[in-house]
Amino acid sequence: MPEPEARAIIAAAIDAGFDRQVEFLQELVRFPSLRGREAPLQDWFARQMATRGYAVDRFTIADVPAHPKMAPMVGVDPAGSVQVVAAHRPPGPTGRSLILQGHIDVVPEGPHEMWTYPPYSATIRDGWMYGRGAHDMKSGVACMVFAMDAIRAAGFEPAADVYVQTVTEEESTGNGALAALLRGYRAEAALVPEPTGHTITRTQTGTIWFRLRVRGVPVHVAVAQDGTNAIMSAYALINALYAHTRALNEAARGNPWYADIRDPIKFNPGIIRGGDWASSTPAWCEVDCRIGLVPGTTPEQAMAGIEACVKAAATGDSFMANNPPEIVWTGFQTDPYVLEAGSEAEAVLAAAHASVHGGAMPERRTTAVNDTRYYGLYFGFPGLCYGPRGEVAHGFDERTSIEDLRMCTRTIATFIADWCGLRPRG
Repeated sequence: MPEPEARAIIAAAIDAGFDRQVEFLQELVRFPSLRGREAPLQDWFARQMATRGYAVDRFTIADVPAHPKMAPMVGVDPAGSVQVVAAHRPPGPTGRSLILQGHIDVVPEGPHEMWTYPPYSATIRDGWMYGRGAHDMKSGVACMVFAMDAIRAAGFEPAADVYVQTVTEEESTGNGALAALLRGYRAEAALVPEPTGHTITRTQTGTIWFRLRVRGVPVHVAVAQDGTNAIMSAYALINALYAHTRALNEAARGNPWYADIRDPIKFNPGIIRGGDWASSTPAWCEVDCRIGLVPGTTPEQAMAGIEACVKAAATGDSFMANNPPEIVWTGFQTDPYVLEAGSEAEAVLAAAHASVHGGAMPERRTTAVNDTRYYGLYFGFPGLCYGPRGEVAHGFDERTSIEDLRMCTRTIATFIADWCGLRPRG
């Protein structure tokens, strides 16, 4: 741990800069950084970090080499998906290097009239900040930036390379985090401050995205029996996939990581489009879906299971048997990830947590996905997922706790100081 005097000075610097941190987060939330529209925020962030004296690298997913784990980006141009890395590189580094990574892409906000406050207003009420992305995960981005700010304001700097990076595509492919690694940014540990409520993420499930394309025969509704309804055919496939998911969850009862979590594999038909006219049987339907997978299953196995399920359901239908539905892989094809206990990085983070919270760092097992898998599975260094507290990710009135921002920033700053070491700022 850093010396108590240094910890106290850094904590005081966090408090002194906390109003600016909250304002910084409000600015982040006010950018509607939806998929394909992240560049304005990333340009603003790059300027913010350059002003702080970092060496800033702005690049796109199209600028990096191909990789087997790069997922298909359907509907967006990789050349427009901007990543930002702000590098702190001290002369003669003596500590351990670190990546601090957060995603700035957000999911669609839905009907604005169903929000209490406008979704990009970053409204603060009763100790909470409301807004799309305030919780997931712009709060964590603010924590990592201002943890570094506080260390500098206290008269120190990390004694090792630190890469502060904001990425896209976390909500759809993970390609942004992978792109930063392929750009050459590596370290001895990575911290991704997703909003975990001050817990360490021990396990995450994998995720597969796919689109069902179903055809039909359009006729006037007066003779509907002479045509086929693509929407209803898609509905039959959805029901078959729900049954498939139930079987997968039954098998998951024997999984060592998820045996005591009810139905860890989640299936969701999330978007549906179809038909052209209310009085015609629809000739087409598309359904965008998501399904999970537990440790011990590969994406390839999960995808083969989807294909087999859809084929079996179609074979039992007189029209689809001769007009097979199409499956298009549209995004995530991710492996599950288990953060194995025992790494020095986790021990340092646990000590930092204890110094701020006064107790052991809890762990969680999630049925969703985050970017830490890339570091641990493919690039050989631990990816720690730990961040502040918030509520209603992806929902109406998403919000983050203001006081938890402060607590998390203290923990991250303490972790940086101990992991990287400190030196007087020149």
